[in-house]
Amino acid sequence: MASPPTSASTRNRSRSFDFLIVGGGFAGSVLAERLASQLDKRVLIVDRRNHIGGNAYDHLDEAGLLVHRYGPHIFHTNSQRVLDYLSQFTEWRPYEHRVLAMVDGQLVPIPINLTTINRLYGLELDAAGAAAFLAARAQPTAKITSSRDVVVSQVGEELYRKFFEGYTRKQWGVDASQLDKAVTARVPTRTDADDRYFQDKFQCMPLHGYTRMFERMIDHPNITFLPNTDHADVRDVPHEHLIYSGPIDEYFGFCFGKLPYRSLRFDHTTLDQPWLQRTAVVNYPAPDVPFTRTTEYKHLTGQVHPRTSITREFPTDHGDPYYPVPAPQNAALYKKYEELAERTPGVTFTGRLGSYRYYNMDQVVAQSLALFSRMKQESELATAPSVPTALQCPVATS
Repeated sequence: MASPPTSASTRNRSRSFDFLIVGGGFAGSVLAERLASQLDKRVLIVDRRNHIGGNAYDHLDEAGLLVHRYGPHIFHTNSQRVLDYLSQFTEWRPYEHRVLAMVDGQLVPIPINLTTINRLYGLELDAAGAAAFLAARAQPTAKITSSRDVVVSQVGEELYRKFFEGYTRKQWGVDASQLDKAVTARVPTRTDADDRYFQDKFQCMPLHGYTRMFERMIDHPNITFLPNTDHADVRDVPHEHLIYSGPIDEYFGFCFGKLPYRSLRFDHTTLDQPWLQRTAVVNYPAPDVPFTRTTEYKHLTGQVHPRTSITREFPTDHGDPYYPVPAPQNAALYKKYEELAERTPGVTFTGRLGSYRYYNMDQVVAQSLALFSRMKQESELATAPSVPTALQCPVATS
């Protein structure tokens, strides 16, 4: 339940806005900035939380270390357009993300690559040898429908159990055989020694953090931001159009039932030592370890500090919605809400929660820029002067 409206939100009830945007994450902030700066629209952003930036919010902890409150957010994209847009609001720190997984008592690269195979099995294979090794263990299936099918068809049952079975069950609360194939398709298998988690053309981190970037994004006289404010608190604020990036099922009062989400509980700790681990993230696939991964933020930020801050993640069904659960029955339920949304005038649903899609950050930015382009085109068409038609003489009727 959101806090009662602040005095600022009460004052804004007497104002009118062109757009009311629910949610101050990437979807809401990008659209607010574009609408305000490019179309001179008056925009009100509200968010239940006490900050801008959504799940990408970062802040200094008690030790002065920059940490991500809602788990690590690593920026990567192949889109020059997305990078150029965000570069208006931040400088960048080059950063290529690497992840290790604790498997069989040792840390090995994930996604599985040549080094992973050689370390686990005490081999000295080259790329061709690794390809043959995996091909001999792969169990191709005629029809790939689940996340389990994807992995087993590429690397076989043993590596699936070592790296994916326990981690997937912890992360999603169900077996990989019950999840859409897109979940594990995001983690490719390699036969070379490339240990980067992503292979996108652009990989970097906001030099001064995500929050500073968001603050610059919404620093416009046409934009008003109200934290600690729920949509219900401002329903009566006059506005022409609503952009809703919250959970689509919540907007409609869960009339078809709740869409399943996975949430996370974060255990933040500051340690009296300079470093804990060799990479920013270490995964723990084993089912007897209650958390999925540990993040050490100094790898991401480049800060020099005598102490270090870490976060352990514990997936749960309770709490803020983070991950739409990609399963066929959930897609069918979302389709009902999507059809209802299409029949709801004056409201646009967007973002990960509004679209019930597992988007990366750059995908949300791209979605928002595309949505703005459509809005701009519609605005230009609406304001274009009409072309008078030539007068015609009435046809004589004899």
